[in-house]
Amino acid sequence: MTRTYWAAGAAVVLAVLFAVGATVATANGPDGRGDRAAPAAPALYSPDAGFARDMAVHHQQAVEMSFIVRDRTQDEPVRGLAYDIANTQANQRGMLLGWLDLWGLPKVVADEPPMSWMQAGEGHGGHAGHGAAKAGALMPGMATKEELERLGAANGRDAEVLYLQLMTDHHKGGVAMAEGCARQCATPTEKALAQGMVEAQQSELKLMEDMLRQRGAAPR
Repeated sequence: MTRTYWAAGAAVVLAVLFAVGATVATANGPDGRGDRAAPAAPALYSPDAGFARDMAVHHQQAVEMSFIVRDRTQDEPVRGLAYDIANTQANQRGMLLGWLDLWGLPKVVADEPPMSWMQAGEGHGGHAGHGAAKAGALMPGMATKEELERLGAANGRDAEVLYLQLMTDHHKGGVAMAEGCARQCATPTEKALAQGMVEAQQSELKLMEDMLRQRGAAPR
């Protein structure tokens, strides 16, 4: 479990470092003097912008669930996982929102349905491999208001199991979204971050399956 979790964290760290380095290199130009013209910003409804907006919302719920379970159990492995998920996804969310600011694009577009950037780019509903969002959830993998309330009311093993099940669903939806950006986004730094998300969250999915098994449970 320790090796698997270390690999998940390392993949995210490498993706973030690569993204930051590539952003600086792009801004400075090939000779480091900043005299190369900046690339055009992504369009309002592009996959790059749509992924940044949607994944920022998706990540925010993961952070919320992780803070909830932290106060509902004293189990150190679950609390440690929740802390790292909250920290990683809060940092990634900041990067995504920061890019939108740099591109001069809004963080919310009223007439843009969630995941429409995947639908427009791939032409098959945009939710390949993970289905549509369940009733009451904004995007695939996201928990409903009722599920969040159940998590907030649970304690001990019940909270641990529900959190791991909800976060498993959440990661599956997140992986599908990140795979979409890795295929469709045009911004190299964003594509690199998205691929890092895929690899890290797939590793965490294996870890959470093991943690559920140890508690006599399984993904839903």
